[in-house]
Amino acid sequence: MTAGAVLALSVPAVAASTTKPVATANAPSSQPPIAERYRKADAFLRQNLAKLIVDADLQPAFTDDGKGLLYLKGKAGQRAVRFIDLATRQDRVLTDDAALAAKLSAALGKPVAADGLWLNRLGFDTAGDVLSFDAQGKRWSLSAKGELSETHEAEWNPALSPDGRFEIVARDFNLYARELKTSREVALTTDGAREQPYGRGIPQLADILKAGKEEPDMPVSVRWSPDGSKILTWRLDTRGVERLSITQQNPGGLYPRSFAYVYPLAGAKVLPQATRLVIDVEQAFKDGKAKPVALQIPSESLLYPADPDLGWIGDRVRVQWTERGYGQLVVYSADPKTGAATIVAREAVKPIVTVTSTQIQPQPELGGELVISERSGWAQLYLVKPDAPDGGAALTSGRWEVLSIEHIDPAAKSLVLTGVGRETDRNPYDRALYRTGLDGATPRLLTPEPLDHDTRVSPDGRWFVDAMSSPTQPTRTVLRDAADGKIVAELGRADASALLAAGFTPPEPFQGLAADGKTPLYGMIFRPAGYDPKRRYPVIDNVYTGPTTTQVPTEWSESVLAGGNSVAQIGAIVVMIDGRGTSRRGQAFRLPAYQNLGEVGVDDHIAMIKQMAEKHPEMDATRVGVYGGSAGGYDAARFVLRRPEFFKVAVASSGNHDLRLDKAWWPEVSMGLADEATWERNSNMSVAANLQGKLLLVHGDIDDNVPVTESLRLAQALIKAGRDVDLVILPNTTHAVGQPFFHKKLRDYFTRNLLDEAPPPLTTATAPVSAPVSR
Repeated sequence: MTAGAVLALSVPAVAASTTKPVATANAPSSQPPIAERYRKADAFLRQNLAKLIVDADLQPAFTDDGKGLLYLKGKAGQRAVRFIDLATRQDRVLTDDAALAAKLSAALGKPVAADGLWLNRLGFDTAGDVLSFDAQGKRWSLSAKGELSETHEAEWNPALSPDGRFEIVARDFNLYARELKTSREVALTTDGAREQPYGRGIPQLADILKAGKEEPDMPVSVRWSPDGSKILTWRLDTRGVERLSITQQNPGGLYPRSFAYVYPLAGAKVLPQATRLVIDVEQAFKDGKAKPVALQIPSESLLYPADPDLGWIGDRVRVQWTERGYGQLVVYSADPKTGAATIVAREAVKPIVTVTSTQIQPQPELGGELVISERSGWAQLYLVKPDAPDGGAALTSGRWEVLSIEHIDPAAKSLVLTGVGRETDRNPYDRALYRTGLDGATPRLLTPEPLDHDTRVSPDGRWFVDAMSSPTQPTRTVLRDAADGKIVAELGRADASALLAAGFTPPEPFQGLAADGKTPLYGMIFRPAGYDPKRRYPVIDNVYTGPTTTQVPTEWSESVLAGGNSVAQIGAIVVMIDGRGTSRRGQAFRLPAYQNLGEVGVDDHIAMIKQMAEKHPEMDATRVGVYGGSAGGYDAARFVLRRPEFFKVAVASSGNHDLRLDKAWWPEVSMGLADEATWERNSNMSVAANLQGKLLLVHGDIDDNVPVTESLRLAQALIKAGRDVDLVILPNTTHAVGQPFFHKKLRDYFTRNLLDEAPPPLTTATAPVSAPVSR
């Protein structure tokens, strides 16, 4: 059996083509040997490409007091850690990669390479002139004298009262309060049980595997009132909830180990429930017993193994409640003494509240809640006050989208926000920064250049760092005045000369039309090094149809570092496309995905690939493959099953092939409370008999996001339908399957079945890769 796979239904190798092109002046050049192309694919993996780029990401970080800005500048291994005093604009070097690597090597007792040094969470104490950062899995401080020391940050302890008098202890599914000064304890609850614990959330699979038991130790789930007298907590109810099971075949010992765990599924009839309560701890110590107050807030279905929202605004409870199926989001304000609750804000957009385009943020200084809502058909900003929870004053308007609120100045009654699609001189996905007021006046554009703007606003709202770029224009990073957007300093410009010297072919943005022939769509084309327009290249679609996000990068660094650059090196053209059903272009653009994840996007992708091939005849639209991970894995399998005449080869990794078997929040964001017929229609298992081409399923055996049973059941459906299937289960692998073996299998599958060549043998020289981001 091939190393790395516990189960594999093998594909017979296809012999490499022996036909050689005739060498003429107009003939295409010969491709490098496949082994050389694989080496180039390794070299063009994200973490390796990043080493060839200078100053694309300066990692800017404002100091907590807003007085200064930290950033990194220079080539990897030679970067300087710089600090700007925002009052004087003095820019100085604090240290550099070489000095830090030497100090870290001495502190750790082992070599630390300067060119492999990753610094994160940069911080600077302006009073003490001390730099802080994360490196080598630890937190460090560097004094002005150059002394390096490991630091241990005090972790926030939710169990400890703000004044340090009390601590909440969870024991035997109940809660106890302990007075730290006297060690006296009082029971706050007494009727807790395994299926109905107090202050204990649902353990995630990763925690269960780490602990080796189904009931791992977990932090107590409480929130103290600001005055330290009361706690807000909740009670979990898992009665009637069916559990998933998983077997870890390779735990490190002789025997496999199996666990049953709670994972809220979209197809479950009963989900875990959460009910909230308040307990007056101070009064409990006076009386010798507690009197929990049940809040008059409906029980909430938990759509993911995470705690429900718990919060305080002053002396009142403030929580956000989500209705299953996303029919509404409701914000309650509750009296902790009586439990009486009132609705202060509510979102109930039809047919569904899309939570990835909706935000509700408490803003008591403004007298209510700031809400990003799609009620107009576009994500706009409103100020909703308690006397009209379903209404609110519109602070922005128009056919564009507010993505996020970056800064609020209650005194000046102004806000800084990020939006897309408002400016007509740029790509509708390009981010821009705006300043606006509470009067609904036209927002002021702070980033006038027709580019994508990745911004960070200082804590005091006076400044922001702007990394501006496009897929074809390298990043320029500047410091700007947040009052008017004026550039006050240039921090750096990306240098890609080493990347281009390595033979890198820059990606090409592409604009075309959807399958309806009228809706503008956007995509990206990735070509191999040594690309020859006289050749004919197969096409591989890197798919993720959303609908909770977009796929095609708009910034330069993400375009350059995209995984399609690596896959293309085998001798193919890779494309990315945002079809209808994806986000950031209004509700109507995304609604084709509603209860229709199995069909949305597929015909738009076909239409765009055909348009690309018409413009670029070197793209062979008769040889098209597709790959994707997670929801993209579902898409990849769906494309080859629903349009087998067009998509011939697919690699689907970590796919949620039956949405009912996925965690409830993700499918229900688009599917709502679908009926069984709708769920079945959207299941890949229901169309397994359509398979005509080649399909490779890849899944980690301990996937903690999408259960491995999804790929196993699709394989079973294909086998029952009399269809071929290739299946690789990666041992001890979670949702993130991006490891060297996976990349080799993906390349091999397209090399055999789309390029009609024999792949090179597996070697140990394959570079390690970073894990992909999980949805």
